[in-house]
Amino acid sequence: MRRTVLKSCLVLAITLAVSAGSIEFAQAQAAKGPSGLPLPRFVTLKSKRVNLRIGPGTDYAVSWLYLKSGLPVEIIQEYDNWRRIRDADGTEGWVNQSLLSGQRAAIAAPWMKGKGKSVFVNLRREAQPSSSIVAKLEPGVMITIGECSGEWCFAKTDGAEGWVAQSEIWGAYPGEAFK
Repeated sequence: MRRTVLKSCLVLAITLAVSAGSIEFAQAQAAKGPSGLPLPRFVTLKSKRVNLRIGPGTDYAVSWLYLKSGLPVEIIQEYDNWRRIRDADGTEGWVNQSLLSGQRAAIAAPWMKGKGKSVFVNLRREAQPSSSIVAKLEPGVMITIGECSGEWCFAKTDGAEGWVAQSEIWGAYPGEAFK
């Protein structure tokens, strides 16, 4: 009897492990777009002039015009050569993939814009909260990102470089790590 119970427990444990693996695999597959790249994901605008359209094609009306290359945006959907993007303000629309770059950038705490003059995001010498401050970034300042550890990102802006807490920027997901 004891042997039968142990075998049943073992079979149940193996079944649960296989099911969990299948679920993780399915989630990983579901998180990829038709391009094979993850969705959502952050990219930047490649061109100085980018039309944001209400649908995936040049026949659709332009709803917004971006005039800043290097601006971080989030790809949230793909259709053929078109990408549905969202900017830091939450504006969504479609752009052609040729106008996007895989380079990474971020915006310092855009949710804190206009909250007061004493609000800053600290750029630090090392990836530690106790490290010395290299620069104080105003909310809304754009930075380029070289890598992120999941908690800290190495950033550059106007002659200053250092580490910024990943939770204080828009342009890298919480826990996302890349080099």
